[in-house]
Order: sequence, then structure tokens, then C-alpha cells
Amino acid sequence: MSNDLGEYSWVPPQYDVSRPPNLVSTARLDPDPDFPENFIRTAKWSPDGANVLSQCENRSFQFFDLSTESPSTTSSASLNYSRTLHQSSPILDFVWYPSASSRDLASYCFVASVRECPVKLLDASDGRLRASYRIVDHRERQIAPHSLAFNLTAQKLYCGFEDAIEIFDVHRPGEGTRLPTTPSKKTKEGLKGIISSIAFSSSYDTYAAGSLSPSSSFAENIALFSEASNEPVMYVGADIRASVTQLMFNPTKPHMLYAAFRRQSSIYAWDLRGNTSTPLRLFNPSSSNKSGLTNQKIRFDVDLAGRRLGVGGQDGNVSLFDLDIETEADTVYEESVQEVEPSLTYEAHKDAVGSVAFHPLQSVLLSASGSRHFEHDDTGDAFNASGDTSNSESESDDQGHIARKMKRRPHPVVMDASLNVWSFATD
Repeated sequence: MSNDLGEYSWVPPQYDVSRPPNLVSTARLDPDPDFPENFIRTAKWSPDGANVLSQCENRSFQFFDLSTESPSTTSSASLNYSRTLHQSSPILDFVWYPSASSRDLASYCFVASVRECPVKLLDASDGRLRASYRIVDHRERQIAPHSLAFNLTAQKLYCGFEDAIEIFDVHRPGEGTRLPTTPSKKTKEGLKGIISSIAFSSSYDTYAAGSLSPSSSFAENIALFSEASNEPVMYVGADIRASVTQLMFNPTKPHMLYAAFRRQSSIYAWDLRGNTSTPLRLFNPSSSNKSGLTNQKIRFDVDLAGRRLGVGGQDGNVSLFDLDIETEADTVYEESVQEVEPSLTYEAHKDAVGSVAFHPLQSVLLSASGSRHFEHDDTGDAFNASGDTSNSESESDDQGHIARKMKRRPHPVVMDASLNVWSFATD
């Protein structure tokens, strides 16, 4: 009987980092003639791993389907463009419904935050609006949140915006319950500014929220809240004077919290069981230098087993880190920050890698690239003067004129806007 159970037991994906991965598929965005400099900002696997939903610079969502000859192998995987859902305004954030699957159309949906619009629950198959959730300020203006997250039961939707978090019952569209995050008369602690990231712990009644306002010596910009009371229970991140761009808990070690910050190429980690005033570890990509100082949001990911952390860089590289070292109990209460070097770094794209995502079921990593580059055209710098410059008399007259330099507005270009699927399967 035990053999039968072992035969059908699920094993988390294993990632071989002893060598660079194999590139099994590359996908390009559907061309937009009105927006040739389009690129992907964020790309996420669907919970069943069958699709990729990408947030694009041209105010659209593009879907890609992953096809494989066998569910147990990725050597023949192919990522193909499927469809585009255009939006009326810039997209701020999106999140899949936790049990979304293309095989179950009822659950096949996602939530999107579009500027100056209510939060949208969209059907992933055709873009149909299923429900909307309104956040209205004191001037009766629609507020689009900068961060979205479902709780563990997928019954509540948490939306972060300026100085507050709005909590909605997913099954009851309309208005939600507002949770102010700013300091009050009772306490000087709180989160000021835009709530830029929300993440739920996998086993505790706890979620973390981060702010775009940099922390200071007297105010942290990461807080842990109790879901039951919606009261803050802990503050983190006083030592990092930067804006929070992403928070994530380790799926199998819920006491470990990871954070990315604006203009910081490293990922910070705290063990919530010990001293949270100082990060426990600093995951430092090999390419960490001044080129990493960018306002572009670089999204990292942790695999389902909680063993690997992946993050891209401005130089087109992807770095993977080993998280198994966090099982060492003697490091929980260390005062110094441990710098961790990547176990593998490889060139993934010819442009900045803004997003990476581990496949939920296979030993596969998705990487998305693209960023804005401004090139100045020297031919556009010309001087205009009156008269015919071929005539010497006109040249003499032109000496009294002020030459006007024609300036052209720099036009952004994209070096590499692509999606790559990498296989880390062991031979």
C-alpha cells in the first residue's frame, strides 16, 4: 500500500542549478503599430501553469498558452501568443484568482487595477467584466489601487492605495471596508503613502503591507497585520531607506519575509521569529552595481517548495539563490546581515529582465524582458537661419541672427521585448 501511495505522491519541481538552463521557448508580443516600443512589465503563470498573463506598456494584457507534448516533460514546451485585452488607462497591478484554470471556466478570471477605474474582475477567456469593486475618495473620484492580493481562502480581496487598504468581499461587488494605515492619535506607528505591495503568509493569520514612502529612523515602511483584527502586529524595514516594490513570504517557511525596493538590485530577507530591526540576509545578484539603480520595478519570485529565489537584472541576467540555508536555527538571532551570492547567474535577455516566475508544477522559469531606452538623434540637432547660406552676402547678414537649435523629444526604444521559458529539469 505504501508503494502505491509513493507512486502517486506529488514531488515539488526540482531545479538543477549546476549548469545554465535550457531555453525551450521564446515568445514575442503581438505587434502594436500604434505603440512599437511596447514591452512586458510583469508576467505571471496561471495557478494551473497552462497560461501566462502579461501586463504590457501599451495598456493591455496579452495572454500566452504553454503547450507540451507530455505533462511530465518540458523539453518540447512551446509558449504561443493567444489574445490581447486592451484597457482604457494604464494598468497598475493585476492578480490571478487563486484557483484559476482554463479547464474550469467559472474560476478562469483575474483582478486588474486600471487607473481611474473601479477594480475589475475580468473573465480571462474573453475579457468580459464579471464584477467591479469601487474605491472612492472624499472628492467622489475613482481610486485605482497600486497593489492587489487575495487572502488564503480567496474570499477577500485586499487593495492598497494611498494611506489605506480597502478590503472587499469577492462575492459581494460594490464598496468595501477601509483600513487606514497612517499613524493615529493612539499610536505614532503606521504606514504613510501609497501601499505598493501586499502579501499573505501561507500558514499564519498574517499579511504584510509595504509603502512607497521610504522608511526613516522613526518610521518603518513594512507592517505585518493580523487578518482577524486588521491591526498591525509588527513593523519591519527601518534600516532600508527606499520604497517597497514587492513583498513575498516563503511558501514553506512562512516566518521568512522577502522584500524588493526601488533603486535596489538586492533582495532583503527577515526572519520574523527573531530581530526584525535588521534584515537577516541580503541576496545580492552578481551584477549588483550602479546599473541596478533604476526606477523600473524588478519582480522576483520564490518557487513553490521555498528552495529557490529568482530575480532578474538591468543587464539581462537572471540570478537564482539557494534558500535552504535558512533552515539553520543558529542564524535566527544574528545581528549582522548575511550576504548571499547567487548559486547560478546566466544571460537570459538582451534587455532588462523586469519579471521572473517559477512554474507551479514543472521545473521551468519564465522571464520577461524590456525597458525604455532613450537615444538622441544627432541629425535632429540643426540650426535654422534666414536666407540662402550659399550667398556670401546672406552669410554676412546672418551673423546678426541668433541660431535656433531644433530639439527633438527623445523617443523611447526597446532592445528586447520577449518572454523566455527556461527548463531546469535534471537529466
